[in-house]
Amino acid sequence: MSSNPIRGIRRKKSSLTEVKIAVLGAPGVGKSALTVRFLTKRYIGEYDHQAETRYKHEVMVDSEPILFEILDTCPKNDEELPLNDVYNWADALVLVFAITDRRSFNYVRRVKQAMLDAFEMPVALVANKADMVHLRQVSTEEGEILAKDFECCFTEVAAAEQVGQIAEVFLEVCREVLSVRRKNKQSLLDRMLGGKTAVVKAYARGKSDSALPKE
Repeated sequence: MSSNPIRGIRRKKSSLTEVKIAVLGAPGVGKSALTVRFLTKRYIGEYDHQAETRYKHEVMVDSEPILFEILDTCPKNDEELPLNDVYNWADALVLVFAITDRRSFNYVRRVKQAMLDAFEMPVALVANKADMVHLRQVSTEEGEILAKDFECCFTEVAAAEQVGQIAEVFLEVCREVLSVRRKNKQSLLDRMLGGKTAVVKAYARGKSDSALPKE
């Protein structure tokens, strides 16, 4: 009975690097459409979510398989901001507003302000419905200024028309998460090695002192 060589090559999902991304925005801005575009490349115009939805999907990022877990949030109205549980769960945030809805622009501003400095993580600011320029209420310049305040990247997209640009938003956020993890790991390693070096030096001094001739 011949064995399947592919089975031996495939990695178990549990061993994959996981990146958790929360997609936040006011109702009706196209959070679900953007998420599904990224995961399946398909466009679905109408969603009737009554609760938040979580998706899991494996994606290759710079030749490395990454297990994306994406939380598609579902606020009931413009006043309902995400709970701290969302920020504690997420590795990164994608903040979405619609260029056709100034209230949604103000919503992502309030979301970021509510975070204060308690939650530091990679953020991407996305303006959706860029194909509906005749209904534009928020200018590109306003988005760029807000992104500068947030110290994050900014992209205008159209979930109804684009695939690659939307995918790049999620991929770039993922790269930022992986970069932060590498830096944190290196920082921890440096501190550990620094502590060990201090101990070794102290031990060396002790031996050296004990070797001195006694009066």
